[in-house]
Amino acid sequence: MIPSLEFKPSAFLTFGVELELQLVNTRDCDLTRGASDLLALLGKASHPGDAKPEITESMIEVSTSVHERYETLAEELRGIRDAVVKAADRLNIGVAGGGAHPFQRWSERQICDRPRFRHLSDLYGYLAKQFTVFGQHIHVGCSDGDQALYLVHGLSRFIPHFIALSAASPYYQGVDTAFDSSRLNAIFAFPLSGRAPFLLRWSEFNAYFAKMADSGIVGSMKDFYWDVRPSPGYGTIEIRVCDTPLTVERAAALAAYAQALCRFLHEERPFELKEEMYLVYNYNRFLACRFGLEADIVEPASGVRRTLREDIAATCERLRPHARALGAEEALEEVLRWALDSGNDARWMREAYARGKSLQDLVWRQTERWRGNG
Repeated sequence: MIPSLEFKPSAFLTFGVELELQLVNTRDCDLTRGASDLLALLGKASHPGDAKPEITESMIEVSTSVHERYETLAEELRGIRDAVVKAADRLNIGVAGGGAHPFQRWSERQICDRPRFRHLSDLYGYLAKQFTVFGQHIHVGCSDGDQALYLVHGLSRFIPHFIALSAASPYYQGVDTAFDSSRLNAIFAFPLSGRAPFLLRWSEFNAYFAKMADSGIVGSMKDFYWDVRPSPGYGTIEIRVCDTPLTVERAAALAAYAQALCRFLHEERPFELKEEMYLVYNYNRFLACRFGLEADIVEPASGVRRTLREDIAATCERLRPHARALGAEEALEEVLRWALDSGNDARWMREAYARGKSLQDLVWRQTERWRGNG
């Protein structure tokens, strides 16, 4: 018998961040098999946050503790970054953000020697190595499962925002993909990716999970690679569509944007949740991956089209009182500036490549940017 999923309540609107990071050698800036050594070194030192292995030896995941305010989250992320960079320097390893390494070859990757990762490799074959892509996951605390499911579906309207704002993977396998976020194409290949089923009560979700588990399809919530999913063990919802940004400052601002959106959805209930809202979901998600902030998306309720730049700007205006209440006004202004002026990290990467005409040089510039030098 499959046990029910207990949703462990969290303080509403507390939040935290997970970041998957690229490990590159300093000789040719290709990915390197350095995760085990780096994590062993980090384990000997005191540092903020947590660090753990990911599916291949060319990446690690770092995570923050739980926060209430944007400024403390940003401060901890800077501390985590500094600790990782210091340890990596001792091993002659470079660390970079970005959603995909620009020129690594997936066949050269080594699966990390952990039971779960070996299981994924056995199940998914070559897709497991192609899963060497790098994302930011944003957790927001919820008081109960029903609230979590409301936010999971309410946030679906804004998933293109997070994709376009965070997009940082225009290059993959040595070519410009013409996508701002190529990373999500690797994730969409998995059968349990995409959107969560339209269920609004935790009891209904429990029944759904039990059927999936009884069928042997899943063993835990980790087996769902949904764009937004409830995380009952943490008492959160988890936004999973973001590429890892090139800086921790951008990662913190994206998390604060998510926190403000959750407060807005909870306080204002701006639209009724219906299954029909997902009719344009995959289309909008694709456009955000392909064109980033230049995408024309379709409003689910009215069918009206407008650019993501316009939609994000209009949303920021609606979020101002919520950001003010959360102490995240600075983060909201940053998000608005990206949308209207400076653009996303994919734009920065293309501009950097245009100057140097070298993907190796681009990766080196990414490592400099990650350590706060660019």
